[in-house]
Amino acid sequence: MEIKLKSFGFAKNQEKKHVGGWGEVVTDLVIEKQYEDALLGLDDYSHLLVIYWMHEVNIQEMRHVPQGKVGVVPEVGIFACRCPQRPNPIGVSTVRVLGIEDNIITVEGLDIINDTPILDIKPYTPQYDVVDSVKVPDWVNRLDY
Repeated sequence: MEIKLKSFGFAKNQEKKHVGGWGEVVTDLVIEKQYEDALLGLDDYSHLLVIYWMHEVNIQEMRHVPQGKVGVVPEVGIFACRCPQRPNPIGVSTVRVLGIEDNIITVEGLDIINDTPILDIKPYTPQYDVVDSVKVPDWVNRLDY
């Protein structure tokens, strides 16, 4: 099945290559002017889900050691981690909104490099996005966030 995606904006920040520790990274999401009206009401939310295309990923792996931490975390299947070397390098992150001005959304904590294409933005809503009693493997706590 063919799927066509179209980005409607891009990320602007100082990040060229980064692994872990994204919590304080500030990024501007520059949305194409023709989509500016779609931002109406978004400033009423404190957090967003940002869906993006990891455009510089050119390696696909079936197994990976998250953040390259060999000996610290186990090798796992690519679907058991949030690593970028996926069959479709689609990223999803929950971020804090710092402000919105015209067609630019400034966010904090987005694990994204400069010029990454934005595919979608959704408001974070606890009714859909909060999960109680989450289970994750112990090694996840050894990663840098």
